[in-house]
Amino acid sequence: MYDAGSVPSRCKVGKMEPKKKLVILGATGSIGASALDVIRHREDIRVVGLACDANVDALVRASREFEPDTVALSDPAAADRASEALRGTGVRVLDGADGVSALARSADADLILNGIVGSAGLLPTIAALEAGHTLGLANKESLVTAGALVKRTARSTGATLLPIDSEHCSLFQCLQGRPAEAVRHIILTASGGPFRTRSLEEVDRLPAEEALRHPTWNMGPRITVDSATLMNKGFEVIEAHWLFDMPPERIRVVVHPQSIVHAAAVLSDGSLLAHLGPPDMRLPIEYVISWPEPPTGRFESLDLAAVGSVEFEEPDHERFPCLGLALEALARGGTMPAALNAADEVAVSAYLDGRIRFTEIPRVISETMAAHEPRPAEDVKQILTADAWARDKALTLARGYGKEGQTCPTS
Repeated sequence: MYDAGSVPSRCKVGKMEPKKKLVILGATGSIGASALDVIRHREDIRVVGLACDANVDALVRASREFEPDTVALSDPAAADRASEALRGTGVRVLDGADGVSALARSADADLILNGIVGSAGLLPTIAALEAGHTLGLANKESLVTAGALVKRTARSTGATLLPIDSEHCSLFQCLQGRPAEAVRHIILTASGGPFRTRSLEEVDRLPAEEALRHPTWNMGPRITVDSATLMNKGFEVIEAHWLFDMPPERIRVVVHPQSIVHAAAVLSDGSLLAHLGPPDMRLPIEYVISWPEPPTGRFESLDLAAVGSVEFEEPDHERFPCLGLALEALARGGTMPAALNAADEVAVSAYLDGRIRFTEIPRVISETMAAHEPRPAEDVKQILTADAWARDKALTLARGYGKEGQTCPTS
């Protein structure tokens, strides 16, 4: 299962326990905002670092509230503006992708939380693990594009890898202390997104904004669209494969619209152990921030009587081919998952910009994968090369669809 690695020490000075020092990467996104909300109610956590891409205003507000030692912005121009805004506060400002990775490598941290969206989160993930840190990972692209490298790096340094995705955090809790032979297979649930019961013909006539109205979760734009295509669940299968050393054939996806059951494990005796909770990302975030101690218990327990009933159904692979594309990429291995992720990022961006239709998202991805010859994914350079190639290919394909006049309607 997990490579536990080293657990942060919790030494005491007299009766005073030192605060856990936390760095949040992607601090202005949905995961970062949820993490900061959790920390507002925790006196045992000190934020020592914050990072984002270019949202200067949000980062400066968070810096004034939480008083970190260091912040980093991957956009150098944004870093200059943040440096000016934070002048006189004593906050150190780093810039560029190297600055974000340097913050992830920071020696003065007990936990690095990586909530960066997209493949930009890979280098900070590797940096944190190379430094031997405990890493709370919400950046799914790190494992999708470079799962073998991430696991190998964690093993070599004794770093601890903790999942923040609700499904994987749920599985982590279900599987702790259980040997691999005690588990027949694992189950990941998918909400089905906002288009689950609507015809694809109707969906193609809707503005892209409709895809962002997720029925149960409040997430960022890309992951919300990925939920609508089921690509997000395909990514989570790849993540689960690496996190839990689970063969793909022992990972099952079930559509569950209520998003109450986040994941389950079918044990060797045939019984099923499920993890239930409200669709609130603050719960897995608080679990990881508290680990190895139990969470504070601040949130209300799920009221089963109020829930009433829940539904489960098999995913429709013909209706939502992105799930199958993710499984294909995992089976082919090497740099193919990196190409899959890059093509998805480009296709989702083109869809949100109104340049392609919803049903053309899997077309862009499938045709990019068909043109890609996977190579071994042994180091970051090989992975980033495949990522860059796939982006160029997917952009060309998306522009071609736009020239056909088949753009998504806008509101």
